[in-house]
Amino acid sequence: MSTFTLEVTDVVDAAPGVRTLTLARPDRRWLPSFTPGSHLVLECGPTVNAYSLHGESQMPEAYLISVLRSGSGQGGSGWLHARRPGDTVLARAPRSLFPPVQKASRYLLIAAGIGVTPILSHLRAAVRWGHPVEVHYLHRPGRGVHLEELRDLAGGSLHRSTDRVEFRAALEQRLQRQPLGTHLYCCGPESFMDAVCEMAAHRGWPAERIHTERFGTDVLEAGEAFDVVLSVSQKTITVAPGRSLLEELEGQGIPVPNLCRQGFCGECRIDVTGGIPLHRDHYLQDHERATNDSLMCCVSRAASGPLEVPL
Repeated sequence: MSTFTLEVTDVVDAAPGVRTLTLARPDRRWLPSFTPGSHLVLECGPTVNAYSLHGESQMPEAYLISVLRSGSGQGGSGWLHARRPGDTVLARAPRSLFPPVQKASRYLLIAAGIGVTPILSHLRAAVRWGHPVEVHYLHRPGRGVHLEELRDLAGGSLHRSTDRVEFRAALEQRLQRQPLGTHLYCCGPESFMDAVCEMAAHRGWPAERIHTERFGTDVLEAGEAFDVVLSVSQKTITVAPGRSLLEELEGQGIPVPNLCRQGFCGECRIDVTGGIPLHRDHYLQDHERATNDSLMCCVSRAASGPLEVPL
């Protein structure tokens, strides 16, 4: 899987147990832009972890991540907490499973603890686009992260609490009063997100307007190698672990329209005439996946095969 080197240029204690790292190219060139809500995959010594990006997303000079030291501190979080300016880390290109819907009329952003980092990224985007936005943030006393930035961006639309009962009561009221077209974004511990989703569903929110940031195994999983028969070109190609079918097709000189390269936009959808795809996109509906007659070649792989595509 393709990686690039980033240099730690600054380390700040953002809250007890949380450090914000600024990462830049060693030559200080622009970094790739990213979709708000994206995460950066870092090789943290012996482990590979994903961390939400919360800084400027358009032609950034640096990436900003905030890392909560968790558990015994022997894993990726402990490794990153030990980094100092001048140290380097290997990174993979930003990815997003939590993008904002630009057609939304309003954003309701909900976070708990360190889950505020992708929410901060969404808040920056909403302010830039001029969309109405409201933020609800639950955190332990003295452990709120990025509060100054949240206040500067959200102003009076920021509602934070250190009391779970108070927070839930206030959120229940706000869920009932959102105008049609509002999209809800939530990040935090699994139990917290489950509770918020249950509250929203109970009040009639359609599933397509509820979005959560959950790092499943497919975010970091490189996948197994698989073969693809190109029936028109009369070739068989092998897609290696960590490579996408889209990348292999481009390497063969076969252009495929694409935009996000993350399984969201649907632009790189191609037909499948043989084999069973392993769908890893966020575009196809369940009934479309069940037919197994197409896939998003930027992220999907083979469940059984080889796959056959008319290219």
